[in-house]
Amino acid sequence: MNRFLPRALMAPAVATLFLWMIVPLVMTLYFSVIRYNLMQPEATGFIGLENFEYFVTDPSFSTAVGNTLLLLGSVIVITVGLGTGLALLIDAPFPGRGLVRLLLISPFFVMPTVNALLWKHMMMNPIYGVLAQVWKFFGATPVDWLTDFPLGSVIIMIAWQWLPFATLILMTALQSLNREQLEAARMDGATYLQQLRYMVLPHLARSMAVVVMIEMIFLLSVFAEIFTTTGGGPGDASTNVAFLIFKQALLNFDAGVASAGALFAVLLANVAAVFLIRLIGKNLD
Repeated sequence: MNRFLPRALMAPAVATLFLWMIVPLVMTLYFSVIRYNLMQPEATGFIGLENFEYFVTDPSFSTAVGNTLLLLGSVIVITVGLGTGLALLIDAPFPGRGLVRLLLISPFFVMPTVNALLWKHMMMNPIYGVLAQVWKFFGATPVDWLTDFPLGSVIIMIAWQWLPFATLILMTALQSLNREQLEAARMDGATYLQQLRYMVLPHLARSMAVVVMIEMIFLLSVFAEIFTTTGGGPGDASTNVAFLIFKQALLNFDAGVASAGALFAVLLANVAAVFLIRLIGKNLD
């Protein structure tokens, strides 16, 4: 009885959470195997794997997968690399360190749509943007970033927003570094690069693994920045899997193909998760 009562009290919450998670998944599975286009509501019926075949044979599919992986890898490399450097720079005491830390962390709290609009109009606009003014100051022709480098522009926007997150995690990890060991290594003649390689970076390995895992989860579903700035173009130059699903669901009104695409995105996320767990999971032990 002592074991049954706590479980009975927890059962409603567990059941609600289970239904909240399983019902959307079951509905997605259901719609992925039937013909369900909102423009042709009378044409329905079981079609098996045809939605999956249509989604993966879409001319934009291979480009979207490649863009997704490129965006994911680029943002992770930029944020972890620069985040480590910034964390090391602001780790030592200096006047105004608290204010600098606050300013470095603040971009993470900017909403994705606001972040995209800020970069689109304030920074990357080829006429009145800040980068255009810098180019003109040096006598160069301003770059139309969103047209000439659409995917690179999106990567810059997202990396700018996620860099404070990586910096915050790594900066916090540096606070637990044994300063006595660093001082002993310094007295034994170890250079700064040697201390960095053999003491600091191994200490940050676990935190880097956490940053990579969390960013991977969120970056696979990037949508707002692409929708707000490039619209997936020019052509498919900045289309990722999430935006391709959006095009199938809302632009083509095909809920069946969009559901198949959603399941493919889940599969892609799990494949990436397994790869990363095997690659960096040992740092979490």
